[in-house]
Amino acid sequence: MRNPQITNMTSRRKQAGATLLGMLFVGAMLFFVAIIAMKIFPAYQEYFSVKTVIRAMNKESLSSMSKKDIQDSFDKRANTSYITVITGKDIIMGKNSAGETTVSAQYQVITPLFGNISVMMDFNASADGK
Repeated sequence: MRNPQITNMTSRRKQAGATLLGMLFVGAMLFFVAIIAMKIFPAYQEYFSVKTVIRAMNKESLSSMSKKDIQDSFDKRANTSYITVITGKDIIMGKNSAGETTVSAQYQVITPLFGNISVMMDFNASADGK
């Protein structure tokens, strides 16, 4: 014959699950992570737009354009891509190993999270994927 106390303890272990307090804690953590992600996502979305514009510009022949023309070209593309974080004056122009003119951008975005807590993100957009 089985001991009823041992049977009762094993059935309780099998029935153990998450408590209400545990579920509230997990829900609060998920909510916290979701709020942070929603505040940071627009900066990354704009970064990918900047990167797309820079890739498109580097596919063109920029060597025949003046610095002002390159800046104006970036500003026009940025306007249609809803890029507000940088302008044509902020882009970096250089030469690649083949001697062609290339464009890149380095910038920072500071996003307030809540209260006096902010997050600072550094972005480096170039056509070579780095």
